[in-house]
Amino acid sequence: MKLSAKGDYALRALMDLSMNYNQRLVQTKEISQNHSIPEKFLEQILRELKNAGIITAKSGQNGGYTLSRSPDKITFGEVIRVFEGSLSPIGCVSVKQYQPCTEETFCRFQIIMRRVREAVSDILDNTTLADVTGTPAKMDESNPDVYFI
Repeated sequence: MKLSAKGDYALRALMDLSMNYNQRLVQTKEISQNHSIPEKFLEQILRELKNAGIITAKSGQNGGYTLSRSPDKITFGEVIRVFEGSLSPIGCVSVKQYQPCTEETFCRFQIIMRRVREAVSDILDNTTLADVTGTPAKMDESNPDVYFI
């Protein structure tokens, strides 16, 4: 798996949205300027994130984007799969995009590549936007002794 420009820019945009979650909508122009992302390209990326259910949008002069759910509920793995597809280094170890080995018998690299896929998947599927942005914990108003990220 290699992170493309789209995947990189998507994660950067989501960092901005994460840091502003439940505070305000963030406009495309602001994200574009913060990360030197061409605005038209960013619009395509944000559309894909919206179609994937990761963000929501409000149009109009006071519009912008926000996360569709809390930053602690959005993983890097989920986002990267939208733009890169499988996390597997080779097709014969992919969970959702399996491709048979090119060799007629057992692929000699399958065991190690499966371990690579599992390690990468474990890290990305267990790392949330909140983990990376340091989004502060918020108090559960129904129970003041409970905090969540």
